[in-house]
Amino acid sequence: MRFVGKTVIITGGGQNLGQHYAERFAGEGAHVVVSDVVDTAETVAKVEAAGGRAVGVTADVTKMADCAATAEAAMEAFGRIDAVINNAALYGALTFGPFDTIDDAEWDAAMAVNVKGIWQMCKAAVPHMGEQGGAIVNIASLAATYGMPNGLHYTASKAAVIGLTRGLAREVARHNIRVNAVAPSIVLTEGTDAFFGDRADKAKASVAGTQAIRRSLEPEDVSATVLHLASDEASLITGQTVMIDGGTVML
Repeated sequence: MRFVGKTVIITGGGQNLGQHYAERFAGEGAHVVVSDVVDTAETVAKVEAAGGRAVGVTADVTKMADCAATAEAAMEAFGRIDAVINNAALYGALTFGPFDTIDDAEWDAAMAVNVKGIWQMCKAAVPHMGEQGGAIVNIASLAATYGMPNGLHYTASKAAVIGLTRGLAREVARHNIRVNAVAPSIVLTEGTDAFFGDRADKAKASVAGTQAIRRSLEPEDVSATVLHLASDEASLITGQTVMIDGGTVML
């Protein structure tokens, strides 16, 4: 098991992909700190039922005090932070439509959660990772590299995640901290269905049709790469964005 004795913070870990990441890391021996604006009890219970250890924190990544509290909870419970998975994002709650119909407040909210939230969680966690180093994995999206229309606030925010990943990787490398991102295509989750609504089936088929490997992504397709990038197996990989899109965008 790759994460025995290590502690992983997962933002947005109360549901959907975040919950899946928590279970996968726990299965590899990690202590898991789950933060979310929604109740984290179900995720914590699933980790513990599988024999792992987890703590839940109610936190909004747009608030620096909440990010600091998440890092402090990790240190109090487990004494170290080895990896941060910046998964919290606005996606399913966003309105789908032409760029000139996007509400100003919704644009700002997408940037606050999807970009500022990562920056703030990193500010809170990195000081605790300095001695032993570690890994940060940010969740970008195919939307950014392909240029998804009719969701420009989401597309732009995920493009910013890629830039943030590259710049931060250069800044924290001296502390032996690696920073990478994954950019998945549409993943079969409840969040995807909520985002596309009655267009979900059509959107999934359309995206899969552009792929070299023409099947929709399952959560396991994404988590396998996230765990790899967070592990010592990826000790010389930093500043990269790994496409998990069946060969849609080939960088």
